[in-house]
Amino acid sequence: MKLDQICFRTSHLEQSWTLDAYRQVGGYQVLENLLKNKMRPEEILEQVKNSALRGRGGAGFPTGLKWSFMPRRMPGEKYIVCNSDEGEPGTCKDRDILRYNPHQLIEGMIIAGYTIGAGTGYNYIRGEFYEPIERFEAALKEAREAGLLGKNILGSDFHFELHTHIGAGAYICGEETALLESLEGKKGQPRYKPPFPAGYGLYGRPTTINNTETLASIPVILQYGGDWFHEIGTQNNGGSKIFCMTGHVNKPGNYEVPLGTPFSELLELAGGVRDGNSLKAVIPGGTSTPVVPGDKMLQLDMSYDGIGKGGSMLGAGSVIIMDEKTCMVKALKRIAYFYYEESCGQCTPCREGTGWLYRVIKRIEEGQGKQEDLDRLVNVAENINGNTICALGDAAAAPVMSFIKHFRDEFQYHIDHGHCMEHTG
Repeated sequence: MKLDQICFRTSHLEQSWTLDAYRQVGGYQVLENLLKNKMRPEEILEQVKNSALRGRGGAGFPTGLKWSFMPRRMPGEKYIVCNSDEGEPGTCKDRDILRYNPHQLIEGMIIAGYTIGAGTGYNYIRGEFYEPIERFEAALKEAREAGLLGKNILGSDFHFELHTHIGAGAYICGEETALLESLEGKKGQPRYKPPFPAGYGLYGRPTTINNTETLASIPVILQYGGDWFHEIGTQNNGGSKIFCMTGHVNKPGNYEVPLGTPFSELLELAGGVRDGNSLKAVIPGGTSTPVVPGDKMLQLDMSYDGIGKGGSMLGAGSVIIMDEKTCMVKALKRIAYFYYEESCGQCTPCREGTGWLYRVIKRIEEGQGKQEDLDRLVNVAENINGNTICALGDAAAAPVMSFIKHFRDEFQYHIDHGHCMEHTG
């Protein structure tokens, strides 16, 4: 198994975040070659499609197809926007790309701008990421001084400027249209779709929005070819993926492995379950994805299709490990509180429903649950699911329904006995 060959390919170098380090792995050669040879955007788009690269921010939408929606020949300004907000609980990969390999993201955004006909890019970074913001700003400065940004890049007729925009830490701004609203200086709330950003995005202009890991993968795809990247992973799951291993593991961290890697091997890379305990449950894609029982998870591979077979989603690759000592009621209470706090309040089912979910789960966890509470929770979750403008409502409902489905006996024990059946640690 080959590790760290895409977004973390500079990790073995000292000061990997500098321009000199990035040059050592072939950095900016792809950009230089495509500008020198006046490569047609259609050729780039074909390579991205062949790579089977899917959006690494959670949705898993094919990147090449998304880029093709952009009306490239439409006159006027067009934008490429990078979503570095990274607010999904359990996710910690994009900030490390910004910290340790920011130039690869910059090159990816320039290439994306060239391909879709955009002259301006914005990287929307979560405001709490002090070091990642500083590293990205320093990399932008190096790139400008090297003639890689601005007017007539490397003597060509291509102009592209890239800016950092710092968010204020709202989870909802990870949703692409809420992010655009925030970029425009407005309250971060999701827009109705249609119209979609490709036709009406930032400042009403055509806009393509991609995740940090997605855009940082582009230079390597074009350096070695779309087919090469595709073959690293599995059918329709091209390339490698960064998985954030958190929770009850001995070596939590980010692991960049080929898509299709068995979960058991990924767990072994992370040092296995802490203290030799047994695996109880896994949230495979961040807290917005359904939980999977540990025994079932051990039979799955880490790909979009593989995790789908387990009844969950790969999401952003945010793998949260829970061992045998975990109280699932307490874990769900914490998750429900997050979505209750982070709801923007625009949609009634989410604004009201997330509060209901949290308060009922809290009541059960504190030993005051009622027998009808379990059916009430499922009913409220079903009323939220699919009835909101954005996916935050679905994100709040999915954990509730899956936790109760797989661990109903624990919730029932809390209701019957007023306390937990597990020894929490």
